[in-house]
Order: sequence, then structure tokens, then C-alpha cells
Amino acid sequence: MGFMVVLSVALLVGAVAAVGAVSGTAARRRSRRPRPPSGLDAEAEANQWLVRLGAGLGPPDARAWAGAGEDTARALTRAAECHRVARARLAEARTAAEYAEVTQVAREGLDHLRRGRAGLGGETATAPGPASPAAG
Repeated sequence: MGFMVVLSVALLVGAVAAVGAVSGTAARRRSRRPRPPSGLDAEAEANQWLVRLGAGLGPPDARAWAGAGEDTARALTRAAECHRVARARLAEARTAAEYAEVTQVAREGLDHLRRGRAGLGGETATAPGPASPAAG
């Protein structure tokens, strides 16, 4: 009788150890896979880019903007249009893909803004423009 109790306990401990090892291996395997950004991460990133674009649109010197050349004015207008479009899309976005589109439009706006500011003499054409949000 004592032998049966010891054997039962040993089998039970072995089964628990085997299940724990298998589930631990699966958890380690899952944790190594790169995860796509969540909807909240994508929304936060889109917001960062949109805020950065909006902050760059404020004229440091209105007289300089008033005397801008045609190419400079066009670039600044496109940057403002990208800001308007990105803001509207952000209000409707619900998925990570939609937030990624908002981020792309805002980044395009920052490119236009960089070119516009270069035309104003504030930056060179190869300058990166306003600092980008930290990559996540």
C-alpha cells in the first residue's frame, strides 16, 4: 500500500513537471516573436507626429513667411494641408493600420515643412527638419 502512494505521488509530480516544462517552452517561444504595435502604440505615435507637425507650422517670424517665394509658400501650404488631413484621419482612426496612415501623412507634412523652412533660410535643404519623436 505504501508503495502505491509513493508511486502515485511520483507520477503526479512528474506530470506537473512535464506540463510546466512544455508551457514554459511555449511561452519563451512566443516572447521571442516580434509583436506588431498595438492600436494604442500606433495611436500614440500618430499623435506625436501630428503634434510635432502642428508645432512646426507656427511662424517664427510672420514677415519672413509673408515674403516667401512661390516654392516656399507652396511647401508650407502643403505642410498645413497634411496637418489638416492627418488631424481629420486621426479623429476617425480605430486600427493600427489607420493610425500608421496618419503617421505617414504627418511625416510627409514634416518633409514639406522642412523644405519650406529651408526656403525661408531657417534650415538647409538636407537638414532633418524638426526632431522626430523617439522611435519605439
